[in-house]
Amino acid sequence: MKNIVVLGAGTAGTMAANMLTKEKVFENWTITVVDKNNDHEYQPGFLFVPFGMMPAKRITKSRRKFLPKRAAFVQEDVVAIDRDAQVVVLESGERLPYDQLIIATGTVPRPDLVPGMEDGSLWYDKVFDFYTLKGAEGLKAELKELKRGRLVVNVCEMPIKCPVAPLEFALLAQDYLRKRGRGFDVDVVFVTPLDGAFTKPVASEALGHLLAERGIEVVTDFQIESIDNERAELVSYDGRRVHFDLLATVPPNHGSKVAADSGLADEADFIEVNKHTLQAVADPNVWCAGDATNVPTSKAGSVAHFEMDALVPNLVAAVQDLPLTHSFDGHANCFIESGRGEALLLDFNYDQEPLPGRFPIYGVPALRLLGPSYLNHASKMGFELVYWNMLLPGRPLPFSADMKMDGKIVPEDAR
Repeated sequence: MKNIVVLGAGTAGTMAANMLTKEKVFENWTITVVDKNNDHEYQPGFLFVPFGMMPAKRITKSRRKFLPKRAAFVQEDVVAIDRDAQVVVLESGERLPYDQLIIATGTVPRPDLVPGMEDGSLWYDKVFDFYTLKGAEGLKAELKELKRGRLVVNVCEMPIKCPVAPLEFALLAQDYLRKRGRGFDVDVVFVTPLDGAFTKPVASEALGHLLAERGIEVVTDFQIESIDNERAELVSYDGRRVHFDLLATVPPNHGSKVAADSGLADEADFIEVNKHTLQAVADPNVWCAGDATNVPTSKAGSVAHFEMDALVPNLVAAVQDLPLTHSFDGHANCFIESGRGEALLLDFNYDQEPLPGRFPIYGVPALRLLGPSYLNHASKMGFELVYWNMLLPGRPLPFSADMKMDGKIVPEDAR
């Protein structure tokens, strides 16, 4: 009997397990999914917790509930990948043999990498992350009490999980404070290592204008060196300082330790893969999807879903010694909550930056691209149901996994 082992039962790992069990070629293979706990967190929900838009109790569900019955679920830490022996070593010492391995271990926030962050006196007092439930709940309590001063939203370095989330936090925070009559008493400041609001020029300009319209100051090219806890300031390598009364920070994001130790990862511990096939560069029996990869696109749930349309058929082909014919084009789309009951939508891939226009659903140009609308906001809030009932089971979404130009408006100078 041959074995597939999936490391990680988050978004990518759960989708992989569900889709693989439907493939006839694997009907006599064992499929084992490994994760350290049984808590599957709806990570987009972390953003909404600080503003009372989603109750924390709705975010976490059982991993086992969303995995296929035919797959074995092992709830234990992975300590090593022995690629020579083709086994995964568990914390208990048990060794799981594999013929094909899928690494979907996601990203890990590393506040320990910034001096004065996790080891500072203000950590979880006036300095919080919001990519964890504990951090999001802490920010909720602090935002209620923040009457005046400076709320700083800071990105330490790229890449990060869901790169638009810090922008969303800043916009939602400004709207939250405005609605409570504190809009003129609390300044919202967005501090980024990028040279603009986003990585792509057209989207960066549009989002920069939106932040300016909402009165949010943007501090660019800020490479954080440390946090000065005594003065409550971010300190950059070039000597600039940004004072805060409350800091919502995105610590450095790295791959998992097991990925780092695998011999397959880059310097940030993300698995190096062929960006089109999702096969590991250094080992043809290893595949990777979701946030754990080093592919040059967003680390987001939509990306994990689109990757599966290439990874699964390529894995099917590989075990039959056939050519890998499916190609992931870097497709990513994401909603950006802009406050005031509206959101923007971005749609892009490796080669095409986000553009304005309309995004088609079942061929109908339904959703506005790169501009705020109520329908985008409603779609973002409704995505929770899509996530649990369509994304995780690996069911088809009402649009192509490959990015399409239908409905997009290409600037004159780019034609």
